[in-house]
Amino acid sequence: MNYIKQGTHSFRKALLALFAGGFNTFAILYDIQPLMPELSREFHISPTLASLSLSLTTVSMAVSMLFVGSLSDAWGRKSIMTVSLFTASVLAILTAVSPNFHALLVLRVIVGIVLAGLPAIAMTYLSEEIEPNGLGVAMGIYISGNSIGGMGGRIISGMVTDYFNWRIGIAVIGVLSLGATLLFSLSLPPSKHFKQRPLNIRDMAESLLSQFKDPNLVCVYGLGFLLMGSFVTLYNYIGYQLVAPPYSLSQSLVGWIFVVYITGTFSSTWMGRLADRYPRHKVIWTALGIVFTGAVITLNGNLWVKIAGIAVFTFGFFGGHSIASSWIGRLAKQHKAQASSLYLFCYYVGSSVGGTTGGIFWTRFGWAGVISLIVFFVFIAFLFSLRLMSVGEAGNG
Repeated sequence: MNYIKQGTHSFRKALLALFAGGFNTFAILYDIQPLMPELSREFHISPTLASLSLSLTTVSMAVSMLFVGSLSDAWGRKSIMTVSLFTASVLAILTAVSPNFHALLVLRVIVGIVLAGLPAIAMTYLSEEIEPNGLGVAMGIYISGNSIGGMGGRIISGMVTDYFNWRIGIAVIGVLSLGATLLFSLSLPPSKHFKQRPLNIRDMAESLLSQFKDPNLVCVYGLGFLLMGSFVTLYNYIGYQLVAPPYSLSQSLVGWIFVVYITGTFSSTWMGRLADRYPRHKVIWTALGIVFTGAVITLNGNLWVKIAGIAVFTFGFFGGHSIASSWIGRLAKQHKAQASSLYLFCYYVGSSVGGTTGGIFWTRFGWAGVISLIVFFVFIAFLFSLRLMSVGEAGNG
């Protein structure tokens, strides 16, 4: 078959396109996170309400992802991804001129719906078009675009806000995303192995619901929910603590804390290899233990110790997420795409639920309340992992 071969000009163009698309998607999704204290200040709202600017976006994206993949089976891969990226970029710019917080939330919900177009389809495109020997490299480049986009979106919006205001910070991300969309559209080779299939809502719903019949899969979905819920809870409210006395950090410095994302690039690969050599459930326990340790370290009042705790926490989160997500392919006996979609659905719903619930704990109990919620999530995740012990042996779990 005429696959895109590693080392060719088409291969490099495909990687550049998917990197740009991943950067676009996650820069727009997360640029709002370090700006929540600014939203609270301008709109006179609580941290819990401010967190809805991210939570509603992720939950709308999660729901949309359940359906966009099937729509691409009927309408094509590249066209939906391009329209998704362009529309989200324009909406990001419009968000910057929101007259009030309610308008901002409406725009962010729509952003979430259209942003689903890339993450729901990109991996399918790669698996269809890239030769098997080059697929691992292609997936790695795409995922790196996701993580760099999430990190870059936060850092850029934080720095621009510090020099101007949060509206210009979001607008800059929107303009950069338009450029990334143009690069994506011009670089991505058209699909050659796409086979159009009619859209059948009933079959899609039945295949999704069938995934809940396996209790092991349900436990993995729970792990994704709790891990992401913990992660977003910490990052949503650490900014509130660090811009206030005694730290009084600027938005730029708070944004640069997201550089610790780099630790996740290492931990996801390292723990993935460990899970191939040792019982998978023991490796997930290690990841959860690291998440717990990092969260507790952030209770220390010293700024540098706190940042070290965030790095440890981030290291454990990305390692745990890589293990949980890879478990899906091993456990799903059929309809693997739907099983992966459900994992991502639970993952992003966890972001929304945990991220907003954390605001209640922050308002009532301060940083200790935020960490107590994370510790609770980690404990429940550990209970889920106990159910997975029987499928945790290396190589077949």
